[in-house]
Amino acid sequence: MRLAILGTRGIPARYGGFETFAEKLAEGLAARGHEVTVYCEAGMAKVATECCGARLKYIATPALGPFTTIAYDAMCLWDARRGFDVVYMLGYGAAPFCVLPRLWSTEVWINPDGIEWARAKWNIFGRAYLRMMEWVSLHVASRMIADADAIAADLAARHGKLRACTTIAYGCEIVETTPKADLLSEWMLKPHGYYLLVCRLERENHVLEILEAFQRSKSPRKLVVVGNHKAKTKYVKRILQARDPRIRMIGTVYDQKKLTALRAHAFAYVHGHSVGGTNPSLLEAMGCGNLVLAHDNPFNRETLGEAGIFFSDGDELTRAINSVERLPQSELDELREAARRRARANYRWDDVIERYAELLEEMEPVHAKVAA
Repeated sequence: MRLAILGTRGIPARYGGFETFAEKLAEGLAARGHEVTVYCEAGMAKVATECCGARLKYIATPALGPFTTIAYDAMCLWDARRGFDVVYMLGYGAAPFCVLPRLWSTEVWINPDGIEWARAKWNIFGRAYLRMMEWVSLHVASRMIADADAIAADLAARHGKLRACTTIAYGCEIVETTPKADLLSEWMLKPHGYYLLVCRLERENHVLEILEAFQRSKSPRKLVVVGNHKAKTKYVKRILQARDPRIRMIGTVYDQKKLTALRAHAFAYVHGHSVGGTNPSLLEAMGCGNLVLAHDNPFNRETLGEAGIFFSDGDELTRAINSVERLPQSELDELREAARRRARANYRWDDVIERYAELLEEMEPVHAKVAA
């Protein structure tokens, strides 16, 4: 089958969860004999024609301010309107243009990427636009692919019965061998000497609440925050006002080996995401065998199950931090291994790729439809 993956900045993955997902999906399906093309932004640092067994197609987009991403997605959809059996669109910001491949009898799958319109960064106009795009995506897609049952349930609750919706979560690497601790030397950190937070520094990730909760705690450890604290936003400015010698802002970390080491050697991982589905950062923490303290919402509950500790607000998080500091080593080890077991059982990349392969194999190729 011929599959095009759209909606990311491109691969190799250097930017975020969608790019990592696109890379893993392309690599896995190409290894199974499918023809995969990944659309990439023109102007990426290293121009290659192939990656992970997939063909790379570059699209140049004019700078149009906040409309640049929509224009990029629309131009990708126009280019991919024919020649593929499936066009897989990650995100729905350009949902109306997803009708283009369908005019050429090409299946269009759309992954909504959580409840995008609910993210706090959007103003009233952005939210209204994205809510409209969500509605449009449900009507133009051949199939919606939710990354969590809670996402599919939320869509159905607000829009009624969905025509075709499949739940396939993201995957993660299962880290069976702990990375060398010397990878922490750049930040002068010691194994189990810190809590870790990895996320975009945005309100729906409850970063400020986490920092304030940690400040109130009695933990002697550090809180290491991985995220772009140099962003010129009001929220980041509020975050930077948190004055505590235990809190360390280390910026973004794109070196995967170092990031894995930071996760694997953390005393605990704090996860504040609240509007996504199966969050890649949470999965990676589980795959590293982290003790996880997670914001209590249906998405994190579905992902983590009973393999972690949940908090609904800052006060609960403060109590959770103080509590885990007193837990015996045996209980800490059991919680960490429970997280890894759940990741191994439910979120292995091989299993995720197999679900997509099964979907593709159920389809009739476009060229067969046209011939008929």
